[in-house]
Amino acid sequence: MQQIATTLGSSGKQLTVAESCTGGWLAKTLTDLPGSSAWFEYGFTTYGDNAKADLLGVADGLLETFGAVSKEVAEAMAMGALNRSGADFAVAVTGIAGPDGGTEDKPVGTVWFAWAAKDIGLHSATQCFSGDRNAVREQTVAAALQGLLPMLGDPGT
Repeated sequence: MQQIATTLGSSGKQLTVAESCTGGWLAKTLTDLPGSSAWFEYGFTTYGDNAKADLLGVADGLLETFGAVSKEVAEAMAMGALNRSGADFAVAVTGIAGPDGGTEDKPVGTVWFAWAAKDIGLHSATQCFSGDRNAVREQTVAAALQGLLPMLGDPGT
C-alpha cells in the first residue's frame, strides 16, 4: 500500500473510492497513511441503491436490471466517483459480505471491482471470497488496492 501512496504523492494525482460492502474500510485504510491528504480528498460510501444513484449517478435502470452487485454497477460507481470528485483514479467495490443476501448466481462473498482512470480507461473484475463477513470485507479491501497498482504503473504487476 505504501507503493500507492508513493506513486500518487510523487505524481500529484488524486484517488477517490466508491464503496458499498466495505462501508468505508477502503477509505479508512488509505487515509491511515501519513500524507494521504495530498492525494485523497473524496470517498463515497454508497451502501444502498439510493446512495449509489444520488451520490454517484448510477442509473436506476442498471440497478434494476443487473442488481447492485454487478459489473455494470461497479463500473458506473467508479465512473461516477471519478466524475464527481475530479480525481485522476477511482476504485469501486460492491458485493455481498454476508452472512445473508447471497443467491445461487451471486453467493455470499461475491464482489465486483472497478478501477477507472482519466487517461487510461476502465477495468473491472469479480472475485468470490470465503470466510465470515469480516474476512470477505478485508479481502475486498486488499484486492481493490492490489488491482489499482497496474493503473498507477507499478512495474511489479
